Parts: sequence; C-alpha cells; structure tokens
Amino acid sequence: MAGLLLVVQVIAILLSRPMEASGMQAFEDPNQVSNSIYYILLILAFTLLVLIAIKKDMKWIISLLIYFSILSTLYYVFLSLLNLLLFISEFNAITISIVVSAVVTVLLYKYPEWYVVDFVGVCVASGVSALIGISLSIIPIVVLLVLLAVYDAISVYKTKHMITMAEGLMDLKLPILFVIPKHSKYSFLHENFKAGEKREAFFMGLGDAVMPTLLVVSANVFIHSSEGIISYPVLGAMLGTLAGYAVLYTFVMKGKPQAGLPFLNSGVILGFFIGVLLSGASII
Repeated sequence: MAGLLLVVQVIAILLSRPMEASGMQAFEDPNQVSNSIYYILLILAFTLLVLIAIKKDMKWIISLLIYFSILSTLYYVFLSLLNLLLFISEFNAITISIVVSAVVTVLLYKYPEWYVVDFVGVCVASGVSALIGISLSIIPIVVLLVLLAVYDAISVYKTKHMITMAEGLMDLKLPILFVIPKHSKYSFLHENFKAGEKREAFFMGLGDAVMPTLLVVSANVFIHSSEGIISYPVLGAMLGTLAGYAVLYTFVMKGKPQAGLPFLNSGVILGFFIGVLLSGASII
C-alpha cells in the first residue's frame, strides 16, 4: 500500500503542471478557504446519496455515477500525460484520450480483476489529486484535510456510516479502493464480501490516497523554492504520508476497521510543515 501511495503522489505531481497550464483549475481564487467548505458539502451530499441508494437497493445509480466520473477523470489524466509529449498535436491528444479512456472504462466494467481495479484506481486517484491540488492553495488544503480527518474519525468510530457505505459498495467491484492480494492465486472477481468472512487481500479506500496527495500537489504548485527537482515541503509531505501510513498499518493489523485520514492527514501535514521549516519557504 505504501508503494501505491508514492506512485499516486508522483503521478499527481507530473499531472499537475500540464493541468495547470491548460487552465483546469476548479476555482478562480485558490486562496479562498470557503472552497474547502464547498468540497466538504459535496462529500457529505454524495455520502448521503450512497447511503440512500444502498438502503433502497438502487446501487445501479451509484455505479452509473462512479463510471461516469471514472471515464471523465481518465480523459483528463490521459490528456495531461499526452500534453507532456510536445510532438503530439492537440487534436490527436484529445482523440487518443477519449478512445483510451473509453477502452479502459469498458475493460473495468467487463473484467474488474484486482490489477485492473488498481490500475484505474491509481489513474483516478492521481487525476483527482492533481485537479483539486492545483485548485486550492496551502491554507485551504490544510483546512480541508483537518476537517476531513475529523469527519472520517466520526463516521468510522461513532456513527459507523462509513463502514456501512464501504461494505455496501465493495461487491460492485469498482475502483473506489486499492486491492493488495495476500497470495498469488487471489482473484478479486471471486472475493466474498459477506460479513465475518476472512479477507484474502488488503483493502484501502481511494480517498486515503487522494486526500494526503492534495497537499503534496498544492505544495509543488504554490510553493516556489530553489532546492532542486523536489522541494523540502513536497518531500516532507510525501515522507509524512508514509509515516502516517506506517502508524495506521499497525492498527489495521489488529483486525478492526480504522479511519485512515486521521493518521494520513496528520502525517502529511506534519511532514509538510517540517519541510517548510527546513526550507524557510512561505505558505502565504
């Protein structure tokens, strides 16, 4: 899982520059903290929709929304990657992106094996992280991560509705999580998600990769430093994510569901600010 976190963060950094150059930012003013509240409200609204759909046995609505989101996100990811290749024309880049995105989405629908799910998950997590990371500067991102960590803790340990939502969606075989098999013969297609059944793989929600990566991308875009290829704040954020994951992993191995964001967000924020202190950079 730690390796997947790093892969997502590296790809998100690569995607952020062409996305920024193409004007894909979601907000005109990335410094507005109110933008963070907007994202929180969107997350709450989507969570409510998912819970209602599960209760009404209408999961097809969620599947439709998620597949549409996957298709559109993959398009922006592949378009941004192709824009890094200067010899490809804009028309060809758009055409190739549409075709590849459609093919990958169809493959996911027809054959959601764990490596297909993980591949799409990495693309989607990297793309979403880059899009939001270039849209919010440091302070709004930190506010967003703190609020999401609190929300995640409440939803897992108190109300437990996040556990209900995860269990209700896992059988859809969608790339809303990463899958790491415990043995070579594992098949996600034949995974049994009945309560109490022993799992043959480790699972981590896509949000646990996206949220800390937002700060990594934002630091790379909004903090200018002369330290070289990667600045201390960005490196600190990446190492902080790994440190937070290491602590989270020790609790996960005890066998109980854990809220990932309190650990991961705390780690990435702490690592980022240590990097800021070492570099002397300004976050305002």
